[in-house]
Amino acid sequence: MTVRRPLIAAAVLSLGVLSLGAAACTQAETDRAEVEAEQAGEKAEDLAAQTGEVIEAGAMKAAQAVETGAAKVADKLEDNQAEAAAEGRPGAVDPATDQRVPSN
Repeated sequence: MTVRRPLIAAAVLSLGVLSLGAAACTQAETDRAEVEAEQAGEKAEDLAAQTGEVIEAGAMKAAQAVETGAAKVADKLEDNQAEAAAEGRPGAVDPATDQRVPSN
């Protein structure tokens, strides 16, 4: 009996050490996973910011194109109205004076 007790005690102690080792390993893995998740979150945040900038830049370019197109159309309409007003066509508005040509 005296030999069994130290063997049982050693076995129990070994299981305890293994459990602590497994717990430590699990904690280390948990810590590493947390760090990796944090890094992945930071990368995702950076990527989202970059994506936002790309979208905003595209929207800016589209707005500039619309503005340029609208300016060209406005210039053309203004030229047409100036010509129509100069010819005395009723309803035309002279862009220089903002006066409408009266109907006869």
